[in-house]
Amino acid sequence: MTEEMETKGENDQGESPEERWQLRLYVAGMTPKSLAAFANLRRICEEYLEGKYSIQVIDLMVNPQLAKGDQILAIPTLVRRLPEPVKKIIGDLSDTDRVLVGLDIRPLAGLGEGRGDRR
Repeated sequence: MTEEMETKGENDQGESPEERWQLRLYVAGMTPKSLAAFANLRRICEEYLEGKYSIQVIDLMVNPQLAKGDQILAIPTLVRRLPEPVKKIIGDLSDTDRVLVGLDIRPLAGLGEGRGDRR
């Protein structure tokens, strides 16, 4: 992973800005947990956001000062910048149901059967 890496969804059909998801994943180097978080995030975005997203990966080993802007206290941390309100999820994002609820992609009713991070 580089200092900042952006990944964009494949759908360029002129969506309005509120239909676009802006996500930032804060990591610290290429640790197994950071790599797992990125892989899990890409999988979730490709499956549930269908190209309406952009992911910015920020490596805090390269630029630790960037943690201050989003008040990052633990890593990896996912920050949903858009749509508002801003949301944060800490961990490797392996519990798909909890990530979907945390990002407001799926309502709370679907929660409970996933495995992985308990946050």
